[in-house]
Amino acid sequence: MAGVYFYDGNWYDECPHVMGPMDHSFWMASTVFDGARSFRGMAPDLDKHCARLARSARALGYNPTLETGEVFELCKQAVRKLPKESELYIRPMYFARGGFIDPEPDSAEFILAVYDSPMPEATGFSAHFAKERRPARDMAPTDAKASCLYPNSGRAIAAARKAGFDNAILMDANDNVAEFATSNIWTVKDGVAFTPAATGCFLAGITRERVKILAEAAGIEVCETAMTKEDIMSADEIFNSGNFGKVMPLTRIEDRELQPGPTAAKLREMYMEFSRESQLF
Repeated sequence: MAGVYFYDGNWYDECPHVMGPMDHSFWMASTVFDGARSFRGMAPDLDKHCARLARSARALGYNPTLETGEVFELCKQAVRKLPKESELYIRPMYFARGGFIDPEPDSAEFILAVYDSPMPEATGFSAHFAKERRPARDMAPTDAKASCLYPNSGRAIAAARKAGFDNAILMDANDNVAEFATSNIWTVKDGVAFTPAATGCFLAGITRERVKILAEAAGIEVCETAMTKEDIMSADEIFNSGNFGKVMPLTRIEDRELQPGPTAAKLREMYMEFSRESQLF
């Protein structure tokens, strides 16, 4: 896998190994990260992803070592080191060295990984309802993009694949729909686009916000609300929004087959058009 990495003032062509068993993030999972994309030299909303990284670090109790603008510039430098036609995942991270249960605030270190990660085809994916749930705000650091939140999503994905699906829909503690295991969820009913209200149990993603803005610009009504399983199963159209694949249609939910819908296709087209404004080179 082609990639570039930045750590402690140096660039590397191979992944540097930086943690050991006495580092806090190694054994207490106090790592935060963000995920952005670059494809064909474009990096939509990269500045927003860099800003969220700092918020995530503070939410876990440690102090970012770089200003958001510095992280943004490093990410751009990394993208420019790789071929323009590359499809890349951009992953700036902070991890903590010191601490026992809680991390020492000033022990955080920054590392950046930018590497080949092909964009998935928007041909559709399948999902079922998981038994795993998203934690409430007082149960986990849900206001951060923190690595410690992902094992439960990983369990949901593993169970979904074992059952013959690509992804899973997680409920919240109140039995409302929260999100897909790896992205935010949207439905369309009678021309209105619905997405779960941001209650704090899941990250209301940067791509989700961009899709909302694009939908409203296209004259599509957007409703953020509590959603049930029945709302999902009766939808005219279901799709996701997320950094990895941007906008992708759901074509099977449980035993119900769907066709890729026009709203998802329109919003994906608009997203790609918006991305052209973020050309880095």
